[in-house]
Amino acid sequence: MSATDVTSTAPGNAAKDADSPTPHDEDGPGEAARTGLLDSWPPSRLLRLFAPALVFLGVREIGLLGLSWMSGRNDISASDALRSWDGQWFLSIAANGYSGVPPHLVDAFGKRSPETPLAFFPGYPTLVGWVHDLGFRLVPSALAVTIVFGMVCAYGLARLGTILPGGSWRVGLILVALFAASPMSIVLSMAYSESVFCAFAVWALVCVLEREWVTAGICCALAGLVRPTAAALVLAIVLAAAIAIVRRRDGWRPWAGVVIAPMGLVGYLAWVGSRTGEWDGWFALQERGWASGFDGGAATVKFGLDILGNGRSVLEVATVGLIVTALVLLVLTVRARVPWPLVVYTAGVLVMDLCSNGLMNSKVRLMVPAFVLLVPIALALDKRKRSTMVLVLAAVAVTGSWFGAYSVTAWGYAI
Repeated sequence: MSATDVTSTAPGNAAKDADSPTPHDEDGPGEAARTGLLDSWPPSRLLRLFAPALVFLGVREIGLLGLSWMSGRNDISASDALRSWDGQWFLSIAANGYSGVPPHLVDAFGKRSPETPLAFFPGYPTLVGWVHDLGFRLVPSALAVTIVFGMVCAYGLARLGTILPGGSWRVGLILVALFAASPMSIVLSMAYSESVFCAFAVWALVCVLEREWVTAGICCALAGLVRPTAAALVLAIVLAAAIAIVRRRDGWRPWAGVVIAPMGLVGYLAWVGSRTGEWDGWFALQERGWASGFDGGAATVKFGLDILGNGRSVLEVATVGLIVTALVLLVLTVRARVPWPLVVYTAGVLVMDLCSNGLMNSKVRLMVPAFVLLVPIALALDKRKRSTMVLVLAAVAVTGSWFGAYSVTAWGYAI
């Protein structure tokens, strides 16, 4: 099924009118208005309205409880854990701009140049800086941005679940729960950029499936200011729009999507190039500072074989297991006939993650945007009894909470 074959439908006005009782004529105007307002929002409708946010926040609360427990066991502050590693860079950029990052923040080799902070994309710290400028403290501002965009992503996943082949509102809510409970979902509660990126990415994909090309392009462009992973999103949107153009569908809108989608990513990479004096300045910064570059997956394979050979730590063994699981889920995603733009995006995320060297311990975190991998699981759970579904989701939430909490408390290296 192609992206251009998937359309959304909305209930007709007649159905809406049938759900809203008409006030009695004998009621006064004020009483009628109050009665109509209350009756138009029965508890079931309110629950449906807030369900994605409640599911997301509920599962993330389990993660934060796990973090609190692990923090106590490892004599570390939970608040410090929530702003650790890359969070320190994002907070410093939000407060001081790229030129004002304190000198004690260094790359993976303990070095620092004036250009080093440019390795971090500006979207997330800019949003944090805007909230901070309103008078709120820096760390609460960062965590608020993370949580709000996590909820925006939750609504996007809920919507995605309804427009997938074989999908439903329940599938969407299961997707939200799986996403909030996934390994390394702890970053969805930290001063990290994943929640902002995932929010823009999921809505861009929803808009592609609904053939809202301009909105898809705008969401993709904004995602391109948040993380380099937007390259996979650009690929999916441009290919889908190109097919619509070839098939002469939707007029000028696919052309607009093609033009708008890469603007954020290309614009920032070009700006970094101008600042560094190198056309590939951002990639050069990654290579010099974090030894990160495309190697076709050689480093990941070597890492996996080494870890399986000696099992140095539980986190590294689990990382290898999760990499294999992600590849299996990609195959299942194809077999589940998930619309191909989503498959292209997901495959792109995995290629960018697994086919680069650098910090192997970040591999699972970098797979957080590959939320489409959760679709086959959500579709399968939707066919099970409710008790089975709840037990599985609870087990995933507890396991994912432990993994994330372990990563930022007991594990002593960058994630």
